Amino acid sequence: MSRIAKAPVAIPKGVDIKIDGDNLTVKGAKGQLSFNLNSLVSLDVAENVISVQWDSADKNATAQAGTTRAIVNNMITGVSAGFETKLTLIGVGYRAQAKDNVLNLALGFSHPIDFVVPAGVTVETPSQTEIVLKGSDKQLIGEVAAKIRAYRPPEPYKGKGVRYTDEHVARKEAKKK
Repeated sequence: MSRIAKAPVAIPKGVDIKIDGDNLTVKGAKGQLSFNLNSLVSLDVAENVISVQWDSADKNATAQAGTTRAIVNNMITGVSAGFETKLTLIGVGYRAQAKDNVLNLALGFSHPIDFVVPAGVTVETPSQTEIVLKGSDKQLIGEVAAKIRAYRPPEPYKGKGVRYTDEHVARKEAKKK
């Protein structure tokens, strides 16, 4: 069993926490995030530290406590430092270009793909084969990165496709005569 829920979450300077019933709001330099707490857990804020409280006899409450602690920690990290995910395009003619909130992708199809980036996520293309997603909501950045990767996931024979920069793609050997 994970004991992550027992670890307190430190609140850095410049981050404001507000709890209204079951709603938690976190404000910081990078933005504002809110989260609806589960009724099985409660938060205790004391001297720049957040602790999660729950009934340890209830298995569901224990599971929700670990999840809540992880989400609160990600919210605080997101509004103070932010999150970043990098994608790499591998393949001849694969290109990406960002304009405002639209990411134009050329991934070997007969048509270009215009991906509209949701609010809360900024997209940059330092080169034609690199995509950098930045924002304060870790879940939203992961979801956007997964949607972009789903257009052309890396294939196992040549390794072509859209992949996370730190992702390892297991390669297969080609068919032999």
